[in-house]
Amino acid sequence: MLHSFALGIASTENELATRVACAAELMKIDYSGIGIDAADRAYGGSRFSEVREAIFANPYQDVWGTTEAPPLPTYEVTLASVLRGVLPFGKRYVFRQAIERTVDSHADLRWGENGKGFRRLLHPNGVCLTGLWEITQPTDYSGYFQKDSKGLLVARYSTCCTEPRRGRTRSLAIVGKLFPTTDPNHAQPFRTASFFTQQDIAGENTDYINDAELRNAPDVHAWRRGWGTPILIITGVVFQIVDREPGQRQLYQIAELGKPESEPTRCPDFMRLTVSPEQPRIEGEGLDFRDEVMAHIFDQGDPVPRRKLVFNIEVTDESSRHGPGLAQRRTFTNWRQIGALTFDNAVVSYNGDFVIHFNHPTWRSDRNNPATATRANERKVH
Repeated sequence: MLHSFALGIASTENELATRVACAAELMKIDYSGIGIDAADRAYGGSRFSEVREAIFANPYQDVWGTTEAPPLPTYEVTLASVLRGVLPFGKRYVFRQAIERTVDSHADLRWGENGKGFRRLLHPNGVCLTGLWEITQPTDYSGYFQKDSKGLLVARYSTCCTEPRRGRTRSLAIVGKLFPTTDPNHAQPFRTASFFTQQDIAGENTDYINDAELRNAPDVHAWRRGWGTPILIITGVVFQIVDREPGQRQLYQIAELGKPESEPTRCPDFMRLTVSPEQPRIEGEGLDFRDEVMAHIFDQGDPVPRRKLVFNIEVTDESSRHGPGLAQRRTFTNWRQIGALTFDNAVVSYNGDFVIHFNHPTWRSDRNNPATATRANERKVH
């Protein structure tokens, strides 16, 4: 039985040393390859086993939760990092290159020329999970939104921007890539389908992951970001330039996964993920969300997963939007639970922060019609 989390916050000295080390890492970042490259263009799919092997290859803690384990690194998101090369506001702007790459590259792993991957500019701190996507209820949708669909899943639970600790304003998020198979050792490479869900983009004061509502169309209350508001504004502007709609990530990749080309796409407009009510709560003042996620699956100091972390999948097509972009909220009706995400393993690792990549589905004016995609490369894929 889970009662409390004994590790708590790292000591002041350890935390300070970790932040200094991460700041030094930021100074060493090579931004030259952050945009689309030849490996991105050559992507033809991947195997679940190779993605799993990559994210588990170099954990920050050899065994999570031991008393001698070093503190988890906290990489900072800074205004300087999202403004690097901003003048002129064109193709040499690093942040714009990064956003174009997230939309245009379907690669599952991005190693870079030096094999060390690339620094995330907005969600640098995360924990990766593996498990199963399963739809258990009848639906009117296509692809892997259909009843009885099951697929292996690799996900990353992260926060935007720097703050990972309970008791602070933070925006929790889950992104995932779905493989159209339940065989973890499949030989044929598959193109994966990605989804993105998040709390209010500017942040919320949710202490437990059990209480977080993660949607593909989150609210935005910009003033909650405080000194980070300029980063939020810049993010929205650049995403709008690159991909038209900064506040919603459509779900058509899942609705088209495994679907015959002759079958029309039928995709839900909205999806939300919530922790199953049966899941226990992990106690701990100032607890890092990465430790909280790991504690749902592991016992401290034990390398063997002992439990599962389950999220409910709910969808709806009914919503109304209120307010301008920086003060935007949505009202939803008729949420319906159709399945679950069941995670049975997790890791906090360097490759999970720097190498794994999730493609952002480009905006379609009609989510069911590939010909209406904003980015031309997405139209070519179909």
